[in-house]
Amino acid sequence: MGLFAALHRKLNPEIFQGPGQSSNYFEGWYFKVVNASQNRAFAFIPGIALDKNGQGHAFIQVLDGIQETACYHRFDLADFEADSRVFKLQLANNFFSEQTLSLQLPDLQGELSFDQNTPWPKPWYSPGIMGPFSFVPFMQCYHGIVSMDHCISGYLDYKGERLNFDGGRGYLEKDWGRSFPSAYIWMQTNHFSSQGISLKVSVANIPWLGSSFVGFIAGLWLKGQLIQFTTYNGTRLKHCYADTKKVEIILQNRRHLLKLSALRSGSTELASPIQGAMQGKIEESMTAEIKVELWDQKRNVLMWQDTGRSAGLEVAGAIETILKYTH
Repeated sequence: MGLFAALHRKLNPEIFQGPGQSSNYFEGWYFKVVNASQNRAFAFIPGIALDKNGQGHAFIQVLDGIQETACYHRFDLADFEADSRVFKLQLANNFFSEQTLSLQLPDLQGELSFDQNTPWPKPWYSPGIMGPFSFVPFMQCYHGIVSMDHCISGYLDYKGERLNFDGGRGYLEKDWGRSFPSAYIWMQTNHFSSQGISLKVSVANIPWLGSSFVGFIAGLWLKGQLIQFTTYNGTRLKHCYADTKKVEIILQNRRHLLKLSALRSGSTELASPIQGAMQGKIEESMTAEIKVELWDQKRNVLMWQDTGRSAGLEVAGAIETILKYTH
């Protein structure tokens, strides 16, 4: 039964991966919600953290991307309950799943529902965005995409104001392991000129057997097709640049070339894991803009271009270790 449960978790990265973990471990889910007019944007991050001594707690971070504020709500581990079969979390009176979230926090209450979810494919040999790296037992950090894009309905009562999210768009991912990478760039948007398009890109310095390498996982959901750019599918990182105003990334594989140019915006400090303890700090923006170009690599033809707004963007750690990779 234990082996079956472990295999079930491996093949379904969206569910809680932490049974049996007692120290140096974190796990968190990232719910991004943006209303229809894009003048309200939040990230809700439920999770757990266990430090090197096995002392831990559960938490819900709330990022207000428009006001550029964040709040960290701490809970006892006993308040955290996770279903072992499907993605369902209960933190005290707060509930999270692929289809809904319900919040009962100081200055923030309400319920949102998610429809028309767009999961990352997870065949048994490549369960999710990590691909074959999902099966490597010593990774510092694992990553999963629960939904690239979905429609939101419902409302939130926030600091005395009722916010309507009917017709809004959402995104849902997660991370688990010991620590975030020492350096990484992360960006995501599903607010293009037409609905049903979503972009997610991560480039990071990955520890590996006493050394490290620059890995990348990216996907563009376009016209009902997921176009993947990953370390394990033959993609190359052709260009990577970041300063205080912009981020540029070019990814290329045999069929496609993806050009990204992001304009950075005001950011907010969030807690991040270091050896399981939530003692790190990262800066995240939810109002960045990303210009995207998708090229047919073989014919050198521009297939599609657009600008994604209400974009999440993080540039964290010793970023020069990544920039050197392509220079």
